[in-house]
Amino acid sequence: MTDQYIIAATGCPTGVAHTFMAEEAIIQAAKARGIEVKVETHGQAGVEHALTADDIRRATAVIVAADKDVQAERFVGKPLVNVSVAAGIHKADQLIDQALAKASAGERAAAGEGESESALDADLLDVKSIETTGTGWRRVGRDIYKSLMNGVSHMLPFVVAGGVLIAVSFLWGIYSADPESDQFNQFAANLKEIGGIAMGLMVPVLSAFISDAIAKRPGLVVGFITGLIASTYGTGFLGGIVTGFLSGYGMLLLDAALKWTPKSLNGLKAIFLFPVIGTAVFGLITLVIATPMASISTNLESWLSSFQDANPLLLGLILGIMSAFDMGGPVNKAAYVTGVALLGDGNITFMAAVSAACIAPPLVTAIAATFFPKGFQPAERRAGYVNYILGATHITEGAIPFAARSPLVVIPILMLSSSIAAILSLLWGAGSPAPHGGFLVLPVVTNPLLWVAAILIGSVVGGVIFGLYRTASARRAAAHAASEHADVDEAPAAPAAETPITPASAAAPGAGTATATATATRIFAPEHVRVDVDASGRDGLLQQVAATAQHLGMTTDPDAVVAGMLEREAQSTTALAQGVSIPHVKSPAVTEAAILIVRGAQPVTWTDGELVSTALAILVPAAEAGSTHLELLAKVARGLMDDEFRETLISGNVDAIYQRVDAQLNS
Repeated sequence: MTDQYIIAATGCPTGVAHTFMAEEAIIQAAKARGIEVKVETHGQAGVEHALTADDIRRATAVIVAADKDVQAERFVGKPLVNVSVAAGIHKADQLIDQALAKASAGERAAAGEGESESALDADLLDVKSIETTGTGWRRVGRDIYKSLMNGVSHMLPFVVAGGVLIAVSFLWGIYSADPESDQFNQFAANLKEIGGIAMGLMVPVLSAFISDAIAKRPGLVVGFITGLIASTYGTGFLGGIVTGFLSGYGMLLLDAALKWTPKSLNGLKAIFLFPVIGTAVFGLITLVIATPMASISTNLESWLSSFQDANPLLLGLILGIMSAFDMGGPVNKAAYVTGVALLGDGNITFMAAVSAACIAPPLVTAIAATFFPKGFQPAERRAGYVNYILGATHITEGAIPFAARSPLVVIPILMLSSSIAAILSLLWGAGSPAPHGGFLVLPVVTNPLLWVAAILIGSVVGGVIFGLYRTASARRAAAHAASEHADVDEAPAAPAAETPITPASAAAPGAGTATATATATRIFAPEHVRVDVDASGRDGLLQQVAATAQHLGMTTDPDAVVAGMLEREAQSTTALAQGVSIPHVKSPAVTEAAILIVRGAQPVTWTDGELVSTALAILVPAAEAGSTHLELLAKVARGLMDDEFRETLISGNVDAIYQRVDAQLNS
């Protein structure tokens, strides 16, 4: 045994098979070299073999093989190799070489390196780690949220670049971009023009990348065009959201409608049919809905103008609610445009109140992430810190990712903080002749210190409320996860003879070897193995798995089982074990956890072109609460890294397969 010590963290979105295959591969590769190793797994049952502070301190190098967030920021200052979970399965030896080479060269992971190999690839919102597991409406909601965040994460750089450049242009004067003004400065005018163009791309980019997350490249094209139409008609941020989802899901429908065309025309569909038909159909729909959406802003502007001389409490409340309601959408835009219009009438207090209300939301999230860090994920904390800059430069959109996660709770908090800031700004007589710029235009603001104080008071109030809410939510989530996955170690061990081995009996975690054996017997039996079945392609083999499950009484809806396995395939191929695939599904359609092994008469082509002989399918009910089943499934996943185990699955008879898998389950 060498004095080297490698630690690793593995994880995949579903956390059933790949997580443990990568773990086993890394352990085997390290042990073959006599290297001490410890692997932390982020599976369906939660974190196992957790790395301690002492493990990290002692580690010679670190390997992260994961397609989800495994808190890689813990490893800052250590030699780090960060790859996908598939690389952990197939390239464990090379990963150890790379990790040790980095250690020898003295390379150390910098802050943020755990999330990407390069700043050019960095994603502030860490969209890839947003999990979309689950079933039914819960799965739909997570898919929608991830698609929205994909759009927002690509939109924010445009907003930041444009907003900051416009704000900086005001340093030369409020009218520095007006050729007729004495304050005119060509450089400032250029900055404002460039910033305006960047801001103008906000809605098309948002729409394009929401659609891209749903329908890939065809969605990107149609989403950008429909978003540009929406932007041209003045629909604002909400218009980009509507056109993004319209284009994305619309292109999925178009793809389904053209399924009848031969595969030889796939290239023609991608380069011609999808962009032409999609742009025409959904462009026309956007033209129909854009005008009514834009009229929301126009009507609100007219209504709001009548309140300019109202009581400061009422006016501030209205401005705060409108500014924080949609943060760049038609309601927010109505408040902002009204403020700009009233500047022409000499009303600078209205504009100052609008600016205060728009600056507060990102500062609320920044304060909450700073002073209540335990309530936020690492990516959220980073986004929160950036919001100090965005808020200071009047870029309200920085708060959107936080609001999108829990809009019914977060938006009212932001409305409250914006209203406080706007009311205090009006009461204290602050005025701003600048329509934008945030704190960069303080030199021209009337009563600037009171204006800043109004913003900070509103932001702190909202930040504390938001931080307390997120901290409480994080604690509830942790408690729920603990109660769902924890083994009840206090339970007395049941004698083997008293343990009923029936599908209806629930094994209690911690009940000793007898219970584990009973559970293994329930989820795997000789009748769970079928060989030499006729199957046409990947889907045919999956249908045979579902048919077996139905025959054994493990599901009443085989089509839903197949659909669930195909959803998993859409994330990444499950054929990672040289001739064996590991399709898995966690679904309400599954009534009993099981391992099913189905081998075709001939190898079939799998998701990414791999040849697969045997499907080792893992079925888990959606309501599965215990960890015993998950532990057994993890054992099978680890076994797949053994050459003899795989060879038995590929060429053994039913009895040989059953005996080998059963031995692995009871090991």
